Amino acid sequence: AEVFLPCRSSHQAEPAPVLFPRPPRSQLGPVSVHLTRNSDVRNTVGNIPMEWYQDYPHIGYDLDGKKIFKPIRNKDELDEFLDKMENPDYWRTVHDKTTASDIRLSDEQVDLVHRLQKGQFGDQPSRHTQIHSCSSGPIVSKMVHAIKMGWIKPRKPKETTPQYYDLWAKEDPNAILGRHKMHVPAPKMRLPGHEESYNPPPEYLLTEEERLAWEQQDPEDRKLPFLPQKHSCLRAVPAFSRFIHERFERCLDLYLCPRQRKMRVNVNPEDLIPKLPKPKDLQPFPTTMSLVYRGHTSLVRSISASPTGQWLVSGSDDCTVRFWEVNTGRCLKTLEVGGAVKGVAWNPNPAVCLVAVCFESTVLLLNPALGDRLVVGATDQLITSYEPPEEDKEQAVTWALSEGPEHDKGHRLTLTHPKGVKQVVWHGKGDYLSSVMPDNTSNLQVLIHQVSKRRTQNPFRKNKGLVQCVSFHPLRPYFFVATQRCVRVYNLIKQELTKKLTANCKWISSMAIHPGGDNLICGSYDCRLAWFDLDLSTKPYKMLRHHKKALRGVAYHKHYPLFASGADDGSVIVCHGMVYNDLLQNPLIVPVKVLRGHQITHDLGVLDVTFHPTQPWVFSSGADATIRLFT
Repeated sequence: AEVFLPCRSSHQAEPAPVLFPRPPRSQLGPVSVHLTRNSDVRNTVGNIPMEWYQDYPHIGYDLDGKKIFKPIRNKDELDEFLDKMENPDYWRTVHDKTTASDIRLSDEQVDLVHRLQKGQFGDQPSRHTQIHSCSSGPIVSKMVHAIKMGWIKPRKPKETTPQYYDLWAKEDPNAILGRHKMHVPAPKMRLPGHEESYNPPPEYLLTEEERLAWEQQDPEDRKLPFLPQKHSCLRAVPAFSRFIHERFERCLDLYLCPRQRKMRVNVNPEDLIPKLPKPKDLQPFPTTMSLVYRGHTSLVRSISASPTGQWLVSGSDDCTVRFWEVNTGRCLKTLEVGGAVKGVAWNPNPAVCLVAVCFESTVLLLNPALGDRLVVGATDQLITSYEPPEEDKEQAVTWALSEGPEHDKGHRLTLTHPKGVKQVVWHGKGDYLSSVMPDNTSNLQVLIHQVSKRRTQNPFRKNKGLVQCVSFHPLRPYFFVATQRCVRVYNLIKQELTKKLTANCKWISSMAIHPGGDNLICGSYDCRLAWFDLDLSTKPYKMLRHHKKALRGVAYHKHYPLFASGADDGSVIVCHGMVYNDLLQNPLIVPVKVLRGHQITHDLGVLDVTFHPTQPWVFSSGADATIRLFT
């Protein structure tokens, strides 16, 4: 397919009868020569593998730089065989890879191949007199003479006049692109100000200090690219030294300015606001402050309502626990404990009358003896019917049964922890409760206690992060642990991590689980409330930023589609949060009411919120030592 000839043969296609001196045979090397027909089609890609052009429609470039397109070659083996049998010139036809065409060799070219195969010279000695022979005079002078006589004619390049376009010109409306209205006018220069005047006002002239500071700044940091100067008259103004520089920058601005056209969308701002139902259609929800429970002398950190909704318990920094009658606001009982109360929790089981109180490193289980006497007696019987096991295993918490005067006050069990307890929370069935001891240096941050068997267990070998609060799932054996930035959901039966929720906030302060168990809200100290849909994603479904200060408490209602949040701005925001049974329909979250009444004390406002178990009422406790009921 390829014929290797001496380099001199590449000049045989030239029409001029000029013979160049041949170098010695030792300098001749095998080079690839492309034999052409009458039209001089030579590929200029060089000595490269032609497989590189396999996926392109062209195979190279000619002498003028134009693409050489591949001919349509659809010959298979059968066509090749028929061509071999029927075509008498098949033996002298070669395929040129560089042009992808078949070339028929002439008689002279066939003789040349035969001579090369025999090891002879490629050119035969000519009988004619050579114009430029090696023996004749200077070669250069004879070649100059041949060019003058017109024997050698150099290839003339095609003259192409460059076309220029005005980038900023307005298109012809009759042109094809004119109807698209893509004309963008050139940006205008800034109009000169007072500082560019030859006689500027004195306030525009720089002082000596300002001048030195201007000279020390980088050119891109200077407010003005020149120094304002004052001249006595217009004739005294010299030529502007940066004139050519500014003209050049203007040309660059016009040349390099992005001329992308962006379509402007005219949107009505009211259309961007989601269409939410009116609050009147979402009633009932608390709207009015009905009662104020007074009696504490310091900030009230935690409150909890009884399962029947008749009683309310509160814990304060004045080292007291108070029991209130909800409907009248009367304080029925006051118990003093040995430290500031961090949290209280009423047992959610209506068949048990127990209240858990945590202060310092102690969790105290109280029987307030309120309500049905049968329930109160059954609770005491449950406590006293405990029989210790034969093998007493060592536990992280010390259980102690209260006796004597403490028993008369209502104390039933005392759980002594190794470190300070911040939170206590009950399981829905009322037999288990969990306590939180936030401490990064210990693995005993979360403990789960079983009251009936007086047993304590540490569910985690190692806690990942500083635990803020915990909660039990209302229906399933899941346990929620909130650290500073995320919430981890554990399966207590399988003893494995189920999900890890990212709250997208700096510091989680509180957490509440929806009664259905598939949704969760988290309050944070950076004024955010995150709503999680556990079936949807591990990231918040919606972030609410209604409060202006840190959130301290959040709560769901057990029966109504309501949730509330309290913050240090002294307000309680009640929202409508409807969760649908249809998994394809997202929860409907609508803020319905802002409840105010607490006074901000020492930069603290509302510290805890909780709902009435049956009525659409909400309780809030604040740093002003009061508890307020909104109905």
